[in-house]
Order: sequence, then C-alpha cells, then structure tokens
Amino acid sequence: MTSPEDKSRAGRAVPGGSAGEVFAAFLKLGLTSFGGPVAHLGYFRDELVIRRKWINEAGYADLVALCQFLPGPASSQVGFALGLLRGGPLGALAAWAAFTLPSALLLVLFAMGAAAFEGAWGAGLIHGLKVVAVAVVAQAVWGMARALTPDRARAGIALAAVLIVIFVAGSAGQITAIVIGGLAGLWLCRNGPEANAGHLTFAVPRWAGMISLFLFFFLLFLLPLAAGTAQGLALFDAFYRAGALVFGGGHVVLPLLQAEVVAPGWVNQDAFLAGYGAAQAVPGPLFTFAAYLGAVMGVEPNGIAGAAIGLAAIFLPGFLLLVGALPFWDMFRSRPVAQAAMRGANAAVVGILGAALYSPVWTSAIQNSHDFALALAGFILLTRWKAPPWIVVLLVALGGTVLGFFPGAV
Repeated sequence: MTSPEDKSRAGRAVPGGSAGEVFAAFLKLGLTSFGGPVAHLGYFRDELVIRRKWINEAGYADLVALCQFLPGPASSQVGFALGLLRGGPLGALAAWAAFTLPSALLLVLFAMGAAAFEGAWGAGLIHGLKVVAVAVVAQAVWGMARALTPDRARAGIALAAVLIVIFVAGSAGQITAIVIGGLAGLWLCRNGPEANAGHLTFAVPRWAGMISLFLFFFLLFLLPLAAGTAQGLALFDAFYRAGALVFGGGHVVLPLLQAEVVAPGWVNQDAFLAGYGAAQAVPGPLFTFAAYLGAVMGVEPNGIAGAAIGLAAIFLPGFLLLVGALPFWDMFRSRPVAQAAMRGANAAVVGILGAALYSPVWTSAIQNSHDFALALAGFILLTRWKAPPWIVVLLVALGGTVLGFFPGAV
C-alpha cells in the first residue's frame, strides 16, 4: 500500500542536487539522445526517473503533459524543468546547456565547413541532406496526423490550416491558422479525454510565474518594434517569434523558421534545407537548427555571434512560458475550455506542417525519380523499419552523394 508520506511526495524531486550533478547527467543525454522529442522523453525517463530516481512516475507524466501543452520544444522544456527541480535555477540552466550544446556545436561546425562541400560529391551530399528532410518531415506529418487529427472535426481544422497558410504567406498565415484552429476547437473539439489530476509540486512562486509571463509577451510584442533599429535585434526577434509559436513538436519549427529567415533573403533555400537534414543526424533537440541558421546568415551578425543569438532566442520563449505556467498548471489544465482550444490548435499544427512538406521541402528537394526513390526509402526506413533517424540521414545522404556523380541525377 502507498503511505500518506509517499502520496505527499508525488511529483517532487529528490532534494539536494547540484548544478554540477545536473550538468553531468544531461551532458550524457545530450551526447546520446538521438531520435527526436519522443525518444528524448524516453531517454529522460530511463536515466532520471528509473535509474537516478530524481522524480517519480506520476510527477514525470504530469511534467511531460505540461510541456506538451505549451508552445516550445517539449523535450528541452522537460529537461529544463527537471534541472529546476533537482538543482534550482542554476540546475535548470545546466540541464539546458548540457543537453543543447553538443548538437549546436556540431551544427555550427557543419555550417562553417559548408565551403568545403564543393564539386560533384559535395553537391550530392548537400542534395541528399535535402532529400532526407522530405522523409523526416513526412514521418512527422504522418505521426502527428494520426495522433492529433483522429476525427472529422480535427481533420477539417487541419485542412483549413493548409488553405490559410497557402493563401496568407509567411508567419502571419501560420499565426492565423493556429489562432483559428484554437477558436474552432472551442466549438468542435469539446469532447475528448480529460486531463488527469495534477501531481506536480514546484517551488516556483506565483510572482515569479507572473514575471515570466509578462516577459514572454513583452518581448513578443516589443521586439518587432525594435527590430528595425539593428540587425542583431531583427535576428533575435525572428528566432524568438519562431520559438514562441511552435505547437506540437520540434519539426513544426521548420515552416516558422523558413518564413523568418529564407523569405527575407537572410539564408538561401538550399542552405536552409541542407542544415535541416544535417540536424537529423546529431543528438539533442532539433531547435539547435537555429544555431546553424545563425552561423550561415548572409548578413551580420553571423558565424559564432549569429549562432549564439539564434540559439538563445529560440529557446527563451518556451522556458519563459514554462516557468510562467508552473504555479498555475494544475488549476488551468482541468478546464474543459482550455483542453478544447488546445485540441484545435494542435490540429492546425498538422496542417501547417503538411503544407511545409510540399513547399519548401518537397519542391526544393524532389527533382526527379531518383530523388523520389531516395525519399521514399528514407520514409519506409523511419516508419516501418523504425530505423534510428541518424542512420537514415547517413544512408540517404550517401545515396545523394553517389547520385551526384551521375549527370542529370541531381
């Protein structure tokens, strides 16, 4: 039987951790966690719930539910929160840095070595990375559609989102689709599984949560006004806005970033998709793609400075929202209105990512039957053979390299 003391500890971390301990645990995860957000959550559970016993199963399940509810990178938010539970604010920063920096550094090195990818083999490799992006995004659309659009109402919201982003270009269309999806959810998605009772116990006072929420909205609305005064602020604004609007998983950041950095001409389409393909081959969060984009910017700041700005800006809104939500989550999540709106918003996300699968991903990568065959092979490896994404990236990139030696194949 469960004792009253055990029940009272539900969701609490084991006290006494240090930032150094948190950093060491998450550095191991940052070097080995391949496979995307869902896989990351499994690695976290094995290492921190089962082996280290930092938090119990009930608390971890509720923490995952909270981070999936909020905009932002779910696995990174879970890691940030676990670091906060174990080591306080310094532990939260240590968890983020250790989990994020390995993949960010690898992508910055790839960006800086882009000039070396010249000739037939280099063009083929870059093209292979663009083709693998088709397979990865198609897998994301397939999985999210099955999970988030299981009925006619939500499938209809997803279709409406596709039409909105087609006719309203750029980030404005994506924001409009998410807002309309949430409003439609209030009307069409009232029936659904109810959230479980909360178990989380965070030492985050309400005043700290309110300050975090204020900063989130203050930056969201102030940065566009200040962006015209300096390119560095414009860059920070672009990545901050993309990070603030990501519902439904890391892959959704693709169309948001494409609208922010490709549309104004800061990064060309080929470099964008090549970097997205490379991001699949490294461990850690997909949001580190922002470090690559900051490094390859055609305008200053770029290089290391651009990578640092992009990385900090894209993660910041998700962490501000997380800290802001922690004191109020148990009360808010039980409200049927909030649950219905999120069902609609998540369905709209499926439509946004589906539109991105066609343009720019498909239209930029699939040029002939050879490309189609490569992308289809990657998709089957991911969905049916359950191959690790980094292996699929290597195989498809190798295929693109081989085809690069045959005129007309790439």
